[in-house]
Amino acid sequence: MTNTYDVRHRLVASNGIRLHVAECGTGPTVLMIHGFPESWYSWRDQLPALAAAGYHAVALDVRGYGRSSKPSTVPDYRMVKKVGDIVGLVGELGGGPVTVVGHDWGAPIAWMSALLRPDLFRGVAGLSVPYAPPAPSTGSRPTQRMRAMAGADEFYVEYFQEPGRAEAEIEENVRRWLLGFYWCASGDVRNGPNISIVSRGQKLSDKFVYPETMPHWLSEADLDVYAREFEYSGFFGPLSRYRNVDRDWEDLSGFADRPITIPALFIGGSRDGPTIWGAPAIQRFPQTLPKLFRSEIIEGAGHWIQQEAAPRTNELLIEFLGAIH
Repeated sequence: MTNTYDVRHRLVASNGIRLHVAECGTGPTVLMIHGFPESWYSWRDQLPALAAAGYHAVALDVRGYGRSSKPSTVPDYRMVKKVGDIVGLVGELGGGPVTVVGHDWGAPIAWMSALLRPDLFRGVAGLSVPYAPPAPSTGSRPTQRMRAMAGADEFYVEYFQEPGRAEAEIEENVRRWLLGFYWCASGDVRNGPNISIVSRGQKLSDKFVYPETMPHWLSEADLDVYAREFEYSGFFGPLSRYRNVDRDWEDLSGFADRPITIPALFIGGSRDGPTIWGAPAIQRFPQTLPKLFRSEIIEGAGHWIQQEAAPRTNELLIEFLGAIH
């Protein structure tokens, strides 16, 4: 897409920290939240498209990423902190209601923001990760369940738990690690390695394969942008999101099994791991998302939905926005 809209950058004070936002267009606000390991730049195809459709499109760097603040302790990255950042940002963007859109880890941040503060949001859209209500604070912890599921190996979330472990692996060659991670989780790799499981004693990247040529959705220049951002910021903050899954389970247990009551949209990829794993949550949408506008699985798309299938993602977002405004 030719970008005829200038993307503006600024820093905003929110929830006691600094958030970097990229924005373009005017009109009702659409706030977009990226996942791991990404950036505001992951929404580069949505920013001009939404602006052209008459919206104020805003993409932030989540705390720990890019030019946003990077708190120094693991609990600083728990979900309630991330929701607080979004609530504060909505206030700085005019007070709402806004529409919030999230991808990957950004999807749970968007879902939880809509659950905890529905008064601030006109609608919520999640990409890749379907809405699953918080669980009661009974039974085993999420990390315990992951260990049991992986058996003798490690689920990637477990692999990310120890501070410094995954960081050391990635820092050996940030650009190449990112390329391997992006490529292996994309829809372009059929029958590729299962990078959600790490063999004991090995690195996650030991399973990576790499493209012979860059895919249509990720150029060398795009990869340079991502690599530069992480070479500056490091990975402690981004990985600390995974290190709070048990804290989130405790923090959000008071909202166990509650539905989201505002209009919702879900977009998944037919080759996207979290969408495939989330099939039971998708089946529960009539109960958990009673105002669901649409749930669509894009055939052939992998994990990086808004980049791999930008035109269809934009169509669905604009259709949803038109229906709720």
